[in-house]
Amino acid sequence: MAIVKTNAGFKLYICEMFGRTLEIVASSFRMAVQELLKNKLRTFLSLFGVTIGIFCIIGVLATVNSLEQNIQNEIRNLGTNTIYIDKWDYGAGSGSDYPWWKYQNRPSPQFKEAALIKERSALARYVAFKMNVTDKVEYEDNELSGVNIYGISEDFSIIQNVELAYGRYFSDEEFNRGSPVTVIGHQVSEKLFGEPEKAIGKSINVRGKYLTVTGIIKKQGNTILGGWQFDQSILTPYRFARNIMEEKSSSPVIMVQGKNNIDSRLLKDELTGVMRAIHKLPPLAEDDFTLNDINDFSSAVSSLFVSLNIGGWAIAALSLIVGMFGVANIMFVSVRERTSQIGLKKAIGAKNSLILTEFLLESAFLCILGGLIGLALVFILTRILSGVLNFPVYISVFNFILAITVCIIVGILAGYIPARQAAGMDPVVAIRSR
Repeated sequence: MAIVKTNAGFKLYICEMFGRTLEIVASSFRMAVQELLKNKLRTFLSLFGVTIGIFCIIGVLATVNSLEQNIQNEIRNLGTNTIYIDKWDYGAGSGSDYPWWKYQNRPSPQFKEAALIKERSALARYVAFKMNVTDKVEYEDNELSGVNIYGISEDFSIIQNVELAYGRYFSDEEFNRGSPVTVIGHQVSEKLFGEPEKAIGKSINVRGKYLTVTGIIKKQGNTILGGWQFDQSILTPYRFARNIMEEKSSSPVIMVQGKNNIDSRLLKDELTGVMRAIHKLPPLAEDDFTLNDINDFSSAVSSLFVSLNIGGWAIAALSLIVGMFGVANIMFVSVRERTSQIGLKKAIGAKNSLILTEFLLESAFLCILGGLIGLALVFILTRILSGVLNFPVYISVFNFILAITVCIIVGILAGYIPARQAAGMDPVVAIRSR
């Protein structure tokens, strides 16, 4: 029986505390609204710093995070956990310091080496070979120039995940026989045939050879890094492609994707030994190939955007500090104007903690209001940028929560001194100030 009473008393205590908390929040909300309506211009100028600070922080974070996400997606489209074996080093930089002569003299990757890698590597899951040239493509009286013509092996579509909007991909028999078939990009099909689906079964002329269209690649859209640019490309089996382009001079690359849960660094180390063995290099000879790890590009991009985010915080910090002083000014004025009310509350039993909490909640509410205005401005900015740029700009849930959290922290810091001043008032003196 005693336990039952204790539990009932505890529940009653919790309900009372919850009710008092709601009462404090409602009271603080009413007081804050009254202060806003009492002097709109003063309130606007005081909250302007918080609004601009949140606009700067979330605006920069939303833009930078959206840009980073778009670039990372493009990098992942090059193949997750994938090594590109090439004679060129993609991370060697550019300009006058780029040792192009060193890479130019290296041997180009060969199709037969892809088969040897697949045979000798224990960590490789898929191995693909590609070569490409840029040339014109014709259909009847229509001609389209600047088309990327890719000659690919069987595993290419697995590493790259080529999605088709219409038709089908190449069969194993078409790969093995080198059949004159092609899968074409969405833009190529529109320019040559008007409507993409009409291209299926038609024959296009590429460098004097006729290829039958079996499929249309799903529309990719514009990209920042360029990448494969499948919209402006056509794919054809390697054994046919070598009839219309020379392997050595057609930017050949071997793509190796590691098995699941295999670190790309381990795969890279193994491929170094495999390639040195294939090229029969002496132990002290320098590598005549480069293993370009896609994960390295992703890490480099992440590091770059960390710096950009820090810059955004630095820009916004000044505005937040200015906004903090503005909110503190409102709270000092509010405390002075409500001194007699504070005295009456304390005279009838209100504790210092209650007065402190009320003013801190009011200060936090004012900052949240300024932050919501800033978020509204950021939302407008994202709509504008999404229309101008080639990728969607959005406010993530994390950024929204971050903005509200920053507003609450700024509000508490700005209102703490005025709130302490109010909580520490002598009730008799406060009442007589009326």
